[in-house]
Amino acid sequence: MSTDRWADVLAGGDVDALAATLHRDVVLVSDGGGRVVTPLRPVRGAAPVSRVVSTAMGDATGRTLTVEEVNGRRAVVVRRSGSACAVVMTEVDGGLVTRVWLVLNPDKLVRWHARR
Repeated sequence: MSTDRWADVLAGGDVDALAATLHRDVVLVSDGGGRVVTPLRPVRGAAPVSRVVSTAMGDATGRTLTVEEVNGRRAVVVRRSGSACAVVMTEVDGGLVTRVWLVLNPDKLVRWHARR
């Protein structure tokens, strides 16, 4: 599962299609910085992780997803009206996503806002 392909699945907004890309033992770690509601503990399992990620993606209206380098890795950057609202990094093994890092902390997303 490439980051580009995963971005396409995220953009589609289909929870079942997203779950199909995840290993059954996938682990998601999120960072809301105390300013955005996110799970405080790691989330485990394809169904719960797909629900958290889908909820974080929100409505597709006005949303753009791009694949960019983040901390030396390819990641999906989600923006609304040019402002970053999420960065999602994954680890893949055997063609399935095994780990997801979901950054929703507004303080950490500032550097990902689109340059105007």
